[in-house]
Formats: sequence, structure tokens, C-alpha cells
Amino acid sequence: MSTPSLLLPLALTMGDPAGCGPQITTAAWSQLKEDGAPFYVIGWPGLYGSVPVAEIGEPSDAASVFREALPVLKLDGARAVTPGTPDADTAPAIIASIELAVAQARAGAAAGVVTNPIHKALLYGAGFGFPGHTEFLAELCRADGAEAPEPVMMLTGGGLRVALATIHIPYTSVPAAIADGRLERIARIVNAALVRDFGIASPRLAFSGLNPHAGEDGTIGREEIEIIKPAAIRLRGEGIDISDARPGDTVFAEALSGRFDAVIAMTHDQGLIPVKTLDLWGGVNTTLGLPIIRTSPDHGTAYDAAAAGTARADSLIAAIRAAQAMAETRARVPA
Repeated sequence: MSTPSLLLPLALTMGDPAGCGPQITTAAWSQLKEDGAPFYVIGWPGLYGSVPVAEIGEPSDAASVFREALPVLKLDGARAVTPGTPDADTAPAIIASIELAVAQARAGAAAGVVTNPIHKALLYGAGFGFPGHTEFLAELCRADGAEAPEPVMMLTGGGLRVALATIHIPYTSVPAAIADGRLERIARIVNAALVRDFGIASPRLAFSGLNPHAGEDGTIGREEIEIIKPAAIRLRGEGIDISDARPGDTVFAEALSGRFDAVIAMTHDQGLIPVKTLDLWGGVNTTLGLPIIRTSPDHGTAYDAAAAGTARADSLIAAIRAAQAMAETRARVPA
């Protein structure tokens, strides 16, 4: 008989060992060890010596030791690391930690994956061939003979859920990027995730506008008329409750008031500015569209803070709690 998914531990990746990952992982365990929802980290046990550590052989071992020690599934190749000083020789272990965490989640041994921050440039010499962490995870989730799933980044914090239609591209490239059917694909993924992972039976979504005042009837740009509104009409025809383009300066306030359960923002900064303004330290990056649960802190490796010993664990703690809540919801809501 299999263990219900809400009782399985979460897998935390090591992240860059010279970054903030070790510090925020130990801080998160210290705060969450009494919660009764275990996690384990895939990494080098020596990185976590500031707290009691228990080496485990299998994810299932995490629950029995979690309240007394941080469970660590040991990776080979441990080496001395100076906080704040990245070392290219750690790249193979960073990659291996991600690969193993995803494999264990896909196999049903872990309830989900919480990723500690990485620095992509450090990994390129070890054969990392992806533009970002998220694209790598999507490739690892590829089913045999199928295309990789299309991941969608959603940020949560300050009472908002904001999915991004585009991420790290120039503003001049956004109109073409959202005109290829992407808006419909993202909205379907967000709608399904709100039901499956957040327990919202009838999600209410909003598109933001791309131009000021949502184009003001075409006088400040026509993307709202020619791209966003037609996409919304097609989605409503599929039964998805989604607005036409709403002005970017008011749609997030509308979501906070309860009118919308999530906003799909057209650009990276349009979506991240309100979340980070409302909750700079506690925001969570959630990847939708994967067959596994994946969350992460909404920040990078923070080498300076790692060197100074001042890294804050707020966002990792929030990411762990979010992944736990999603796992519990998946266990209750039929796929």
C-alpha cells in the first residue's frame, strides 16, 4: 500500500553550496522541525553542520528523524566550499541534486521539489544547456517520446498570485511572443493548477494589459484589441473565467480585493513589481504545468549574504509551506 502523498517528504535541492542555500536550509529546518511535515535535502552533509544532521538512505527515512535532525541524502564529491565564493567544480553536484530530486518526485518517493538557488553561468562548463532552472526541470519531466511540458512561472506573495506570460525577453519582443497562442496555453495551465494545487473549484483569472490603460481602446497600442481580447474570448468559449485585458495599474488591486484569483501579467517586471513590493522577503516562485510540484525562493544565490552569514530564510520557508499545501491539496482533489 502506497503512502498518501500528503505524508511524503519534500525533496530540497542543494543549490549552489557557496550561495545562501545551506544557510537558509538549516534556518528553515530549525523553524519547521516541529511542524510534522518533513523534508530532506539532497547534498553534502558537511554543509549543514550548524544544526544536527542525519544522513538518510531513502526519502522514506526522513520522517523518522526530521524532528531531531536535518535529513540529508548524501551526494558524492563533497569538497570544501567558501560561502560567497562560487566554485565551478561544484557544478556536477548541483546538477545531480536537481536530477535526483525530480526523479524521486516523479517516482512518488517525494511529495514535491523545492529548489535552492543556482547560478546558471557556473553550470555551463559542466554541460548545463538550458536558459534557466525552470527549463531544466521541464526537460527532466519529459515523458518518454513526448515533448517537454511547457512550464509557467507563477509568483505568490502579499496576497497575490501572478503568472507571467513572458519572462526574460526584451519588451520589443513581447507582442510577437504573446501572439503565438501562448496566452491561451498559459491560461489553461494556470486554471488547471488553481483547481488541482490550490483547491479553487471555479478560478477567476485576469489578463493584464500590455500598454498603459490597457491600450485605451487602441489609442495607446493595439495588442489588447488584436491579441489579448481574442485570446480571452476563445478561453471563455472553453469555459475558463477570464477577463479581457485589465489596466496594469489597477488589476493587482482588483485581485487583492478578491475579484480575481490570479493575474496573468504580460511581462516579467509588470508581474514581479507588485508581488515584491507587497512581500519582498516572502515571495514564492511556483512552476505550473509540470507533473510534479515545484516551488523555490523568489531570489538568487545571494553570495554577499552567504559570505556575511546574513541570508534570510523567509522565502524558502514560504516555498516549503506552499509545496506542502499543494501536496495536501493534490491528495484531496482528483487529478
